[in-house]
Amino acid sequence: MEMSSEFDRLLFFEHARRTAEACYAINPLDADNLTKWGGVLLELSQFQNGPDSKKMVQDAVDKLKEAIVIEPTKHDALWCLGNAYTSNAFLNPDHDEAKDDFETATQYYEHACELDPENELYQKSLEAVAKAPEFHTEIHKHGLVQQPLGQDASSSSSAKQQQNAKKNKDSDFKYDVGGWIILALGITVWLGFAKSNLPQPPSPI
Repeated sequence: MEMSSEFDRLLFFEHARRTAEACYAINPLDADNLTKWGGVLLELSQFQNGPDSKKMVQDAVDKLKEAIVIEPTKHDALWCLGNAYTSNAFLNPDHDEAKDDFETATQYYEHACELDPENELYQKSLEAVAKAPEFHTEIHKHGLVQQPLGQDASSSSSAKQQQNAKKNKDSDFKYDVGGWIILALGITVWLGFAKSNLPQPPSPI
């Protein structure tokens, strides 16, 4: 059931990506579409392996930067850029390079907060990114870098065995990191946002 759900998510966001790409061909200056496109690419990056995931995150950064060139005060695009740089930092095992990305993410979160100071999600993202370097160190120390969603059953089983082996030791830490990653990527927010703004894929025959 879980596997089916992840596959449905993959299909949904892939459809959303193609829709955004088609809209871009018609109107490349639509900042809203570019922001949606960037957010969808961040979602799809979760289904990729390390190098492919980083490339997709970089593609998201490019789209989001296009959006703020067109509309510099678009705070949701700025917030998503913060998410993108945060994601890229967690994917990078080099602490110094990751720290630079966290600092860049902080700047984007701060700008988003300035433009929309009542937005609690922006505020929480800004608060959380201050702890991100510490989480980054622990993630790579304990080998808890997120695996791609929708992985095959054998690798999933192996991963679960490894996690169970050190469950007691790392449970509290993994709870904090998991909460951070969910916050940073805004999975639930983007899913609802995309569903309300993008057409649904056709039902299979």
